[in-house]
Amino acid sequence: MCQDSYNMFDVRGRIAVVTGGGGVLCQRMASDLAAQGMKIAVLDLRKDAAEAAAAHICENGGRAVGLECNVLERDSLQQACDEVIKVFGRIDVLINGAGGNNPRATTSKERLFPEDLTVVAEELKTFFDLDPQGVQFVFNLNFLGTLLPTQIFGRVMAEQGNGTVINISSMNAFRPLTKIPAYSAAKAAISNFTQWLATHMAPVGIRVNAIAPGFFLTDQNRFLLTDEKTGDLTARGNTIIAHTPMGRFGEPEDLSGTLLWLVSDASAFVTGIVVPVDGGFSAFSGV
Repeated sequence: MCQDSYNMFDVRGRIAVVTGGGGVLCQRMASDLAAQGMKIAVLDLRKDAAEAAAAHICENGGRAVGLECNVLERDSLQQACDEVIKVFGRIDVLINGAGGNNPRATTSKERLFPEDLTVVAEELKTFFDLDPQGVQFVFNLNFLGTLLPTQIFGRVMAEQGNGTVINISSMNAFRPLTKIPAYSAAKAAISNFTQWLATHMAPVGIRVNAIAPGFFLTDQNRFLLTDEKTGDLTARGNTIIAHTPMGRFGEPEDLSGTLLWLVSDASAFVTGIVVPVDGGFSAFSGV
């Protein structure tokens, strides 16, 4: 075997910006890319979370910087972008990881029944009771929180003539889940936007793809899938496991192989796709 053979998965020295990098899934993405030799800018609304994630990477032999950043504010994004360029000199990859759901945009029951229209109970929240501001928050965080960073960091890559954008979609984009209409719709928008952006950005050398995680326990969904007091699965959590052929929730590291493929030259002719990483959930009809 030729020692000089080309490794299409080699990403050493490339620069990745990860928004939401202080969260469970994106922190693992950042760490695993750093382990492959990439330099990482960890961005998060929580400065301490961003710095802690970056420190973890550095302690394990990688190179990273943690920056406070609000993905819904252009000035904050521009400041972070300027700092990344100052520290690393360029940007090769943007991972739009910031996102999440909100209890104010979540119904208490999976379906609406006639008796729900007449019952007055604090714990009952039907579709008609959803807080418009909660719904707007979910849309802003997921969709605008993807669009605005892509405007700021994507311009740098466009001027370079190459780059890769990875958006984070969801199983909800394939089939909307009960209880969370705003999150489902916002993630469907992410999938559509990924295809639109891939077409728009192709002439300037930017590839755009998305990962659609199946069910992973995160800070955003834990209250829906596990009992806060006992830690046992809720009925919803059990239903998800029953409809996941591999019979478990995803682990953060389960996303890393797909992510490496999409940011590397191994996917050089791949753009505009949404890749499920879901243990088979999207393939199972339930019967």
